[in-house]
Amino acid sequence: MSVETAELAREGLAPEPSRTADFLRRMSGARLPALFVLTVAVVAIAAPMLTGYAPDAGGPDALLPPLLPGHPLGTDNIGRDIWSELAYGGRVSLTVGILAALTALAIGVVVGAAAGYAGGALDTVLMRVSEFFQTLPRFVLALIIVALFGAGLGKVILVLAILSWPQTARVVRASVMSLKAAPFVDAARIGGMPGHAIVLREILPNALAPIVVVTSLGDPNLPSWGGMLNVAQEYLRQAWWMSLFPGAAIALTVLAFNRIGDCLNAALDPKRRGAR
Repeated sequence: MSVETAELAREGLAPEPSRTADFLRRMSGARLPALFVLTVAVVAIAAPMLTGYAPDAGGPDALLPPLLPGHPLGTDNIGRDIWSELAYGGRVSLTVGILAALTALAIGVVVGAAAGYAGGALDTVLMRVSEFFQTLPRFVLALIIVALFGAGLGKVILVLAILSWPQTARVVRASVMSLKAAPFVDAARIGGMPGHAIVLREILPNALAPIVVVTSLGDPNLPSWGGMLNVAQEYLRQAWWMSLFPGAAIALTVLAFNRIGDCLNAALDPKRRGAR
């Protein structure tokens, strides 16, 4: 630090940090969670090189405890290696969770922005549709979609997205309604900017913080690790490791995404930019 900068800092007149520096400072708390998510992704991609068994390969050595040779995390009720299931399971879990969250985000942003900016009858109709989807029993809706369109990875993503978009839509609607009367929006409107451009260029960039938070809270659902937990619930007493490791993977991954979302909220919020 130069003598002039040090003197300005002592007098409370130090120059404001650049937006990039301020963004990086606010995102510093997300380094460890981001590293964890990256590690999970790398392990999932490199699973064939990091595991010695196929994830669905059973064997005679069922319910082996952890820390035994060849099975560091033990085996499940039909002899499958827990470490292999966990590594391969990360592929489906992260893929489905992230794609479902992005699909729900896209639907929610479009619906919420249209409802919040247009108001009136369109707002009423879209919010009633949102409430309808929120009142549907999730399990029943999942069964209906699978019965109509069949099973598959894409169907799981569709189910999760349909169940998640109403919450995003309501958050986006509230943000758009609070911002559409802002002076910079009025200036854009007076300048002749069309409505869709105002929403895309002026309103949504300033509504990113709550959108990021609500998306990170719903991401990911991790159905593959959840499937491991579903099997493990029958063996809680005699094979605790069957539930411990996938449960820890789910909890830590969700917490990591939530922490990243919190940091993005602080970094993208224009009202908090430059604050210490």
